[in-house]
Amino acid sequence: MIEVHHLNNSRSHRVLWLLEELLVPYEVVRYERDPATMLAPPELKKIHPLGKSPVIRDGELVLAESGAILKYLLHTYSTQKLVPPQDTLAHLHYLYWFNFAEGSAMPPLLLKLYLTRAGESAAPLLKNVDAQLSEMLDFMEAQLTGPYFSGAEFSAADIQMSFPLLVAVARAGLNESRPRLWQLLGRLRNREAYQRAEERGGPLTLGK
Repeated sequence: MIEVHHLNNSRSHRVLWLLEELLVPYEVVRYERDPATMLAPPELKKIHPLGKSPVIRDGELVLAESGAILKYLLHTYSTQKLVPPQDTLAHLHYLYWFNFAEGSAMPPLLLKLYLTRAGESAAPLLKNVDAQLSEMLDFMEAQLTGPYFSGAEFSAADIQMSFPLLVAVARAGLNESRPRLWQLLGRLRNREAYQRAEERGGPLTLGK
């Protein structure tokens, strides 16, 4: 059975959610962040040298990085479920947003987190980051012309994009003023598999 080494309030939720969508059995090995530093506990280094989550163990395979894990699970267990057919516009959108999540969306969101903790000296940089985040959210809102990121159908790109959307609610002002993104987030959180993942791994409370 697949082991998911799961850290609370982390990208690991994506892995639990995908496994729930695919109805693949798994075991959760839970870790809690240090309440003072919000860092992962050192015990995670026993499964992976960098000591970060998520990490899965599937037989002899130990794999880190949520994007790589999702691709592995889709390739190994999905029989093309949650991936639009090749040579379609939906598949191109799928590829774009799947990679956008970590390549474009998360870096400024993480920078906002670090600058917020840096104090008044970071205020000028923080203002620039806020402007970039607003521009990025406007772009995402304009590009989202269907109910989901790849178009008419839910896909793994939505799972991958869910984490930056949730972080954006907590730290970048994403709210009802961008109705397409807001409604999409509501659809994602209402999925039964999403809710089962929170039952197994705990709720995401990224604003706390």
